[in-house]
Amino acid sequence: MDSGRERVDQTRTQTGGAVVSEEQGWLGTVSLFSTASGEGSAGPCSCPGWRERGRLGSRMLLLVFLALLGSAGCPTTEPLSRSSQDPVFHGADRYDFAIIIAAGTMECFWQFADQNGNFFFNYEVQRTTGIGNDRNILVTASDPSGFQLGTSQDVRGQINFLTKEKGFYQLCLNNQQNQFGFMQVYLNFGVYYEAFDPDNKQPEERKEMNDTLEAIEVSTHKLQLHIFHMWRFYNFARMRKTSDSFLLESNYSYVNWWSMAQSCTIVLSGVLQLYFLKRLFNVQASSRQKC
Repeated sequence: MDSGRERVDQTRTQTGGAVVSEEQGWLGTVSLFSTASGEGSAGPCSCPGWRERGRLGSRMLLLVFLALLGSAGCPTTEPLSRSSQDPVFHGADRYDFAIIIAAGTMECFWQFADQNGNFFFNYEVQRTTGIGNDRNILVTASDPSGFQLGTSQDVRGQINFLTKEKGFYQLCLNNQQNQFGFMQVYLNFGVYYEAFDPDNKQPEERKEMNDTLEAIEVSTHKLQLHIFHMWRFYNFARMRKTSDSFLLESNYSYVNWWSMAQSCTIVLSGVLQLYFLKRLFNVQASSRQKC
């Protein structure tokens, strides 16, 4: 044998005209069977024990390889930190926009609010399509626990309540009654606070604040509330104006198409009358000769 190959121990045993040769190397133990006359075949041992051990070993190696590959290449996800130091995105205090709700669907929105706040939700259906043109829409408001605080089903309406707990309040608009057309709804919702928040003030600032500054602050806060309510009335007027504009455009289109249809009907009826009158006075010449 060459020096580069591993040493192989061979032992031969003479039993009953058969020669059994066992070779041991780095690949394991291999048994070679041959007959006494020299005719036979050489190959791996057909012993079931060695085959089962080889299969189990290959499976274990495959599992270990897959585990190492998964831990190295796949990213891990962790839950969001709920510590009080991490800020949570609350969004703005007030929103106003228009949304199109498809037929037979429901749209929901969430608004964050602290305790002891005044929550308001105003809506108005500006435009609708479909066969029945039912402009009523179902609106619901729920607290962070899922308890329903108010419902409204009309062309326009509002839901107002006090926020008793801190969290995200759910607002849903249901258009499942209208199965053949969409709705365009204008929304105006949010939360405002009438009282001051003493937690946002430092103790030193509260001590140094005198009566004059406190009176100025109270007056400023009242002015802000009045401006806010003026903004709400402005949004009401804008909602009505947009709704009236869509209604005028719809009526204008309806009148134009109906007038055109009536004009076509009048012209067609006149043509038909002339045609039938002409046929009444149309005398066909007879083929007989007069005497």
